[in-house]
Amino acid sequence: EDALGDLDLDALDMIVIENVGNLVCPAEFDIGEAAKVTVLSVTEGEDKPLKYPLMFKESKAVLLNKVDLLPYIPYDLEAVKEDLYNLNSNAPVFQVSGLKKEGIQPWVDWIRSQIECVKKG
Repeated sequence: EDALGDLDLDALDMIVIENVGNLVCPAEFDIGEAAKVTVLSVTEGEDKPLKYPLMFKESKAVLLNKVDLLPYIPYDLEAVKEDLYNLNSNAPVFQVSGLKKEGIQPWVDWIRSQIECVKKG
């Protein structure tokens, strides 16, 4: 809240607020955001959607991150995608790898479309 006073909000299209805690608090509190997005790393395990269902129910999109590691770790991708769909069938799931730069463009396109929707009201 204090930082917002230092920003020229009219010059910005987007502000990203990152929660660096657990997956409970961001779901329970409305801070005036236009969208909640959850980043789920495959290295965190496949149990997170069912362990923290509210976060995924409240998310407008989910980034499934570090998918380049899927060949090297035990991870049931289809089961996770099914859990995500069952919790929130409206939230797109973007499979991304920052390392390999895979899946980034669809994610960026989605962000741009959300910004345009907000601008149009």
